[in-house]
Amino acid sequence: MKKITLCLLFFSMSWITMFAQTYTPTEGNLKNRKEFQDDKFGMFIHFGPYSVLANGEWVMNNQNIKVTEYGRLINVFNPQNFDAKKWVGIAKAAGMKYITFTTRHHDGFSNFDTQLSDWKITNTFFKRDLLKELADECHKQGIKLFCYYSLLDWTRTDYQYETGKTGKGTGRTAKSDWESYIRFMKGQLTELLSNYGEISGIWFDGHWDQLDNDTDKTLTSKVNWHYDEIYKLIHSIQPNCLISNNHHLLPIQGEDFQAFEKDLPGGNTTGFGGQSVSQLPLETCETMNNSWGFTITDRKYKSTKDLLHYMINAASLNANFLLNVGPMADGSIQPEFIETLKEIGNWMDKNGKSIYGTRGNVMKPQDWGGFTAKDKIWFAHIINTPKETNYIFIPEMKQKIKKCYLMDGKKELKFKQQPEGTFVYLDGIKLDSIDTIIEMQIQ
Repeated sequence: MKKITLCLLFFSMSWITMFAQTYTPTEGNLKNRKEFQDDKFGMFIHFGPYSVLANGEWVMNNQNIKVTEYGRLINVFNPQNFDAKKWVGIAKAAGMKYITFTTRHHDGFSNFDTQLSDWKITNTFFKRDLLKELADECHKQGIKLFCYYSLLDWTRTDYQYETGKTGKGTGRTAKSDWESYIRFMKGQLTELLSNYGEISGIWFDGHWDQLDNDTDKTLTSKVNWHYDEIYKLIHSIQPNCLISNNHHLLPIQGEDFQAFEKDLPGGNTTGFGGQSVSQLPLETCETMNNSWGFTITDRKYKSTKDLLHYMINAASLNANFLLNVGPMADGSIQPEFIETLKEIGNWMDKNGKSIYGTRGNVMKPQDWGGFTAKDKIWFAHIINTPKETNYIFIPEMKQKIKKCYLMDGKKELKFKQQPEGTFVYLDGIKLDSIDTIIEMQIQ
């Protein structure tokens, strides 16, 4: 067993080495990676025919709905209240710098006017190209646009569903044609990158549908996803476009940032996390309740405080925070989400300089919080009540502090640096209920 694993690992590493010889990021791509890290905060949007059923984006798979039955949703999916200006405005008011939108999810429905499938939004009563309107508004308001694109498909017969783990109950019987499916994906990606202006990134999902064993991260996929061809195609059309793949593995060459799903980098509360953390830019995505797609019975809304703490912790680990909304079938974002995003935006207006443009991993997280940094300024985020009432302790801090003060009021704080660590004293300070931010000038 060990020999097999080692052989597979060697094969995997050899493939990565081969890939490394064919991809060199452009200067514009590297610039976009830096800007992506600076932006720190984005909106994820899950939206499609599944929104009509109001039971999440996996409803087709979870309820074994047949392709012919699910296809009837094209006659009732009509997001007549969709307003790109409102969507982008809500994101912008929340302090978000980019939007990642589901152009095609696992049900195979295209939220854009593709010429390669009739299963698309312009064939609904809505008739309009939703992605085009969203892209135009993003470009107008200075919000970057990333396109989520599912690698797997529960409706197409040419997708290799025989070896896939999901979509088994959708009634497909025809023999798949993998080469046809790869051509289809290449064609759609060409459309996305040619017809909608600048696309800041492609966010792939679904690789895990074809893994031999999700628990063994060294095993290869059952199919050849043709990533070398697909990634080369993307970078040939828009060289500066960033690529990420939510495969729950270490990034392969051709990918420009590493995605984590419902976990901070290095964490594994979900069971599919725990992968090593790369040196590429990082991003973690999370939901505002428990659902990605609109779920009418999901009332488990996360508080503004919890979501801000998630973002602060992500930033302290050098990761972006991609926060999801699942609009209702009529195209409107539910009011619970709007209210929370407004509160997040108010906090970001006041405290954003401790998040935007910063880098993390300057110091390991502490029980009271973590750090973000920009140039010679460090921000200590106290998000948990310290064990000691009148100071925080930073162990093994080698950097010399020149000055220390509260970020909001510039109140200077006393500190003491010793070989075992640094003490920053909080005498007379009332801790903020969300985050007390201490700004440190480093010599």
